Amino acid sequence: MQEKKKIKRLEEINTLLSKNVDLKLINERSEIEFSLNKKNINFTLKGNNKYYYANQCAEFTKNLEKFGFGFWINKDMIKRNGVSFNKYSINNGYSQYCRDIKRFSSKEEMIGFVIGYNESITNMKEKAAWSSYLATSGKKLECCKNATLQKIDYFYYW
Repeated sequence: MQEKKKIKRLEEINTLLSKNVDLKLINERSEIEFSLNKKNINFTLKGNNKYYYANQCAEFTKNLEKFGFGFWINKDMIKRNGVSFNKYSINNGYSQYCRDIKRFSSKEEMIGFVIGYNESITNMKEKAAWSSYLATSGKKLECCKNATLQKIDYFYYW
């Protein structure tokens, strides 16, 4: 299937699943999302975690398009050339011979880096949202000046 057809089918499945649950549709949705997410991954993903890893790579690509990577590869270069995930590197372009974003000793190390990068972006967004909420709500915290914010089971404590 072409990418546009896959996206259209994914929207149809999501509409159908909002009305009732069907295991076949859930499996089809997972496979379509996986094939869309792995389009720039140039090595084999196997096992139960392949869906998660492909999703993390797609999220990493979106984060790079939004923030860039360091001083030498800006977000315009990422949008223009794209990102490819290879066995030992992440590259700005379609293959392992394009400009390196980062090199690794193994694909497991690369996947770990991608997941960690995504987590740090998520944490940064959560802290910004929390700070914005406190600033706009006018609520004052009853704590000492040197308190730190900790996330425990989706509740924030000082």
